[in-house]
This record gives sequence, C-alpha cells and structure tokens, in this order.
Amino acid sequence: MTTTTSHQRPGRRTGPIRAVPQTESEALASVESAEPVGLPTPRGMVRGVLATLTQPRPVAREVAHLARDSVRILRGTAEIAPRPGDKRFTDPAWTLHPGYRRLLQSYLAVAGSLDRLLADHEAGGADWREVEQARFVLTAFTSAMAPTNTLLGNPAALKRAFDTAGRSLVRGTRNALSDLVRNGGLPTQVDRSAFTVGEDLGITPGSVVYRDEVVEVIQYAPSTPRVRRRPLVIVPPPIGRFYFLDLRPGRSLVEYAVAQGLQVFMISWRNPTREQSEWDLDTYSGSVLRAVDVAREVTGSPDAITMGFCAGGQIMTTALNHLAATGDDRVSAAGYAVTLLDFSSRAPLGAFSGPRLLQLARRNSRRRGVISARDMGAVFTWMRPDDLVFNYVVNQWLMGEDPPAFDILAWNADGTNLPARLHEQFLDIFGGNALVRPGALRVLDTPVHLSRITIPMFVTGALTDHLTPWDGCYRTTQLLSGPSTFVLSYSGHIQSLVNPPGNPKAHYWTGGEPGPDPHSWRAEAERHTGSWWERWAGWTIERSGDEVPAPDSPGSAAHPPLEPAPGSYVRDRVPA
Repeated sequence: MTTTTSHQRPGRRTGPIRAVPQTESEALASVESAEPVGLPTPRGMVRGVLATLTQPRPVAREVAHLARDSVRILRGTAEIAPRPGDKRFTDPAWTLHPGYRRLLQSYLAVAGSLDRLLADHEAGGADWREVEQARFVLTAFTSAMAPTNTLLGNPAALKRAFDTAGRSLVRGTRNALSDLVRNGGLPTQVDRSAFTVGEDLGITPGSVVYRDEVVEVIQYAPSTPRVRRRPLVIVPPPIGRFYFLDLRPGRSLVEYAVAQGLQVFMISWRNPTREQSEWDLDTYSGSVLRAVDVAREVTGSPDAITMGFCAGGQIMTTALNHLAATGDDRVSAAGYAVTLLDFSSRAPLGAFSGPRLLQLARRNSRRRGVISARDMGAVFTWMRPDDLVFNYVVNQWLMGEDPPAFDILAWNADGTNLPARLHEQFLDIFGGNALVRPGALRVLDTPVHLSRITIPMFVTGALTDHLTPWDGCYRTTQLLSGPSTFVLSYSGHIQSLVNPPGNPKAHYWTGGEPGPDPHSWRAEAERHTGSWWERWAGWTIERSGDEVPAPDSPGSAAHPPLEPAPGSYVRDRVPA
C-alpha cells in the first residue's frame, strides 16, 4: 500500500451562513448546508425574468385575469385564499376584517399570476436553468411584497404594539438598527451566545491525535468494552463546522456511532484565510488520505471505512479515485450522505449555473482569496426568503422578539470560508459536471474516472432536499462500480443528517439493488419507521471487522493525544 501526501497550507473564521424559524423542528427542517456556489447578481438573472414577463399571450391573459380578480376582490366575492400552512396569514383579521381580507387577496392574485407566467415559460420549452433563475428572482420579489412585512400590513404586529404599549416597536427598532450595523442589514436569526462549542455543542469525549496546517483528526473515546477493529473516518464538508454531526447528547451521529462499537475518527478542517487561497482539491483530498493513515496506525488496522457528507463526499470521491487508480486498498468501503456527484439533474441550484454567474463567482473568489460563509449563505437565504429572511423581519423587527436559541441554528451561523482555488474547482464540478466526465478533473496527479471505484458503498438522499435532490444523490450508485446500498430518508438536507433514532415521525425507505431509474426503485421500496442511522450502522458494522478490546487510552506512540475534542480548528485557534 502507498501513502499519498499533498499540498499543505492553512485559516480563520468569518461571518455566518443563514438559518431559520420558531420551533426546534422548524429550525431543523429549514437549515440547509451551503454548497460551494457564488453569489448571483440581478443582472445575471435578468434574461430569465424578462423572458417570463414578456410572453405576449400569457401576459395578456394574466392582465385580464387580474382585472377580473380585482373586481371580485372589491365586491367581496373573491374566493382567493392562502395555501394551507402559510403561517404569515394565520391572524383572524385576514379573514374577518374586510380591508385586510382584500389586501391579502390582492397580494395572492398578483403572486398567482406571476407563478402562472413562470409555468407558461417553462411549458414553452425554456431551458430549465433559465426557469430556475427567473423563479429565484420572482420568489424573492413576491416574498418581499407580502403585506405582513410592514407594520400597518401586519395585524398581529399592530396588536402586539398595542398590547405592549409600544415596547415591541422600541425593541424591534433596536433589533433592526443593530442588524443594519452588525449583520449586513439582514435580521439576526439565532442567539449564538446561548451555546459554546466544546461546552454545549460538540462534546462527545475524544482527543485530537493529529494536526497539520489543513486538518485536525479527532479520535473519539469508546463507550463500549469492545470495538470493531476497522476504523471509521468521517469526512465533513469544508463549508461549515463538523459538529453538526456531534451537536448535543442524544442528537449526535458521533455519539450514536461510538455506542455501536465503532472506532470513530473525525476530520476537522481548518478555516482558511486569504493566505490559504491556493488550497485546492489536492490539498483536501490528500488530507483525507492522511486522516485514513492516522486512523489505521492508531487502531492497527490495515484499512478503514470512510463516510463523506455533502461536499465532503465529493472530496472523499477524488481520494477514492486516486486509491483505485494506484491499486491502493487502504479504504475498504465508503458511505455517502446527501452528496451530489452528478449535477446534470434539475435542481433549484441550477439557477446559479449560468456561465456568467459562474465567471462572476470565480472573479470574486480570486479577488478576495476566499469565499466567505456570509457570501455563500446569502444565496441559500434568498432561495427560501419567506422562511430565511422575512420570517425574521416580522419576528425580530416588527414583533420585537429576541432571536431564537437553537443548537442547529447556532451551528448554521458558525460559518467558515472556502479557499479561492477550491471554490473554482467546485464551480467546475457544479457548472461543468467535471466529476462525471472521465478525465475532466485531475486530483493528486490522477485523472478522475468514477467507474473505477469498486468498493462497497452506502448512499443516502433526503426526500425533500432542495440542495442535493434525492434522485441526484441516487445517481452515485450508478456512477461508481462497487456494490451499492441506497437508503432514502424523509425530510430535508440537514434534518436528514441530524436524525437520531427515537423520533416517532422519522422514517426512511430501503429497497433492492439500485437500478438505473431512481423512481422505479422508490416505487418498490419499503418504508420503515425510525432513522437511517440504524440501517447505516448495521451496514458499517458488517464491514468493520472483528470485535477487539476497546483501547485504554487515545492515540499511539506515533500519534499521541494533542488536546481534548473538539480541538482547536473548530474554534479558530491555530496552535503554534
């Protein structure tokens, strides 16, 4: 077996990725992990919007439709109502007060016409990426024009002001001014002061047993008297902190895996600054291989299992490709969680795949040296403006409420940067589908050919994931050549990952050997109550070798413990 090294360079932390709503389940359902795209610009979206709004016949039809609706609204005979579950219009005034009812129906009539124009543009054969660009802009526009975003247009906010003798307005004004100065003019979404990493979050016991300029490797302490011999190496995305996989007791994938008798090692990426702008896929892929070597040496195992999450799965794939090309068997099986390798399928992210937008993103990252978490997060914030922007405008600015304190929101606001060179390569993967095209990408001096990866794989997708659609995740089972197991989780991107057993609402689907058609697989799949963690743990344990006595102490002579988990890099400390 061979050991591969790569470029090593380093980082520090910047602003937040965006997050969401009021109850814990809503917050978890709404938080999404940022994938490596760049900020769109209004000019780059104009063509799709103009094409949507300048269709002669559909526009004439909608003008007439709006005129008829307006007459009915004024007469009080219109039957226009918000969709079920639209929490913006739950106050009784929207139904009982004739003025507010007419205001609501007028807003819904205009929004409905724009939706129908967009559907006509799509039905007319427009490129789906252009349609998604127009949808992005029009969704932001209709969300912004909702009457609930203004004090006079929000009866609940007016009632709150009356009930508090104006104190809610004073608090809301204070919140808005603070956000204008400190948060780029967007409402604050979480009270981060309620949580401290290493005290409230990321507290599963363990030790940092390796550190270089790019990564720390954390070995978690066993919680069972016997463990499986073959270690598990987790590869989180380089965007965001790893501790979404180790939130709190009872909500930690790491804690669950250790309790199953697995020897768990976690990669903790250093947060790059402008000085590390040249870090690239060689840098990160080589770091994955070093982490695997550390886990093998510490445990005495000749090989390891890896598990990649989101963009971490893309990095892991380039490392596995190198191993396959060089005949290196140090990784015996691999798992993928909500990871896209093929970007040809339709998805809302396609709104940002136009050549001009991608070129702008490249120029921005080259100029700055890094793409900040705030810039990346802004894209995903405006993909869901009702939940991720105006929900907080209403609660914090109009109602005068304090930001919520949820663990997953605190993680989501704890953003990291992406080095310019890695960002450019991710854009090639995203815009040019470079991972899928044999030889289009070269990592660790090895052309990437996904089909030569033949180890067993476990692949998951999430049913309502709008960042990495489940049928796109399913494609991984067809792109790699090894025997595959696919599990479909309910819910969205991050909610599917923070998914501990015991939730009575949680469920997932399993099926037979994945074939070419994901929807045929789903039609025959069996639904199970519980978390996909359980099915993944069973799959991993089967491939993790015999049981051996749990180690008495962390690390080894070659890799002694350096400090307790969660380490320094997750806190943006850089030890000398």
